[in-house]
Amino acid sequence: MIHIETTLPLPFDESLLERAALAALAHQSAHGDLTLVLTDDAQLRQLNKDYRGLDAPTDVLSFPASETDPETGSPYLGDILLSIPRADEQARAIGHPLADEAQLLIVHGVLHLLGHDHAEAQEKDKMWTAQHEILESLGLGGIIIREE
Repeated sequence: MIHIETTLPLPFDESLLERAALAALAHQSAHGDLTLVLTDDAQLRQLNKDYRGLDAPTDVLSFPASETDPETGSPYLGDILLSIPRADEQARAIGHPLADEAQLLIVHGVLHLLGHDHAEAQEKDKMWTAQHEILESLGLGGIIIREE
């Protein structure tokens, strides 16, 4: 189950984000529950500072949980927080819709929940390949991805 919490109005249907998360899980042959929190730069900046030691806003953060729901037995994978204003700014800079950028960031976040990373070149290649394949399955194969 994908639970979505939002503090901001969205200019697109939030079901696109659920679809992106489910596509990433399916691609990785993973299953479980997760929460998507759609929020602002201030919250992500504070979390980035608290958990990564970086006093700067960011677009997406993933917090793996690796827990099991005692009622359903389903794994709880964790939380993904997405800054809608940051995603909008990035989408405008690159020239694609906010909905596309948000889906990209959710896919990216799910891959992090599942253990992918991009700190090392080999890990990055593996993660970027998976990300591209998932985006293609969502009809977003031509999306321009901002390099970090």
